[in-house]
Amino acid sequence: MRNSMLAAFAAFGFSGAALAADSYTLDPGHTFPRFEINHFGFSTHHGQFNKTAGKLVLDRAAKAGSIEITVDTASISTGDPALEKHLRSPDFFDVEKFPAMLYKSKVVKFNGDTPASAEGELTLHGVTRPLTLTISRVVCALHPFYKKEDCGAEVTGTLKRSEFGMQAYIPAVGDEVTLHIQVEAIRD
Repeated sequence: MRNSMLAAFAAFGFSGAALAADSYTLDPGHTFPRFEINHFGFSTHHGQFNKTAGKLVLDRAAKAGSIEITVDTASISTGDPALEKHLRSPDFFDVEKFPAMLYKSKVVKFNGDTPASAEGELTLHGVTRPLTLTISRVVCALHPFYKKEDCGAEVTGTLKRSEFGMQAYIPAVGDEVTLHIQVEAIRD
């Protein structure tokens, strides 16, 4: 349920100095917002979104950046086709009315030379609210196939789905959603 979930996802650490901001395009084959949510107290359900797009801009010298990530809500995957159909319905994501989630950062904070968090806004289910994402395990290097810099990271965060108007089955199905987002982005 996050995209950001989504995203997350998000700005990454880089080694070396740069003279200007660098732009990166999310690699949709290696960027998947995943979520977990309590299910009736019996288990933790997991799912992911399979279609993402976005841009990252990072000014290493200024220790600043921006993130814009879009997640296709209909691309939700849980391993259970009946559950996925229900999650696409008006009870949850209402994908006909709200086909995408959008995460836009306002601030990227660094720990030394490495991005450590992104403060921004998530638009989900027609509601825009603040969302802070934690960035860890940042690695940047020359991609062996693309021959360009590739940056990857693990991005985490939490949100309350009720704050986005998704209140079906609370409290049996949890309100708090935990996000785990694997992110890779290739330098433009």
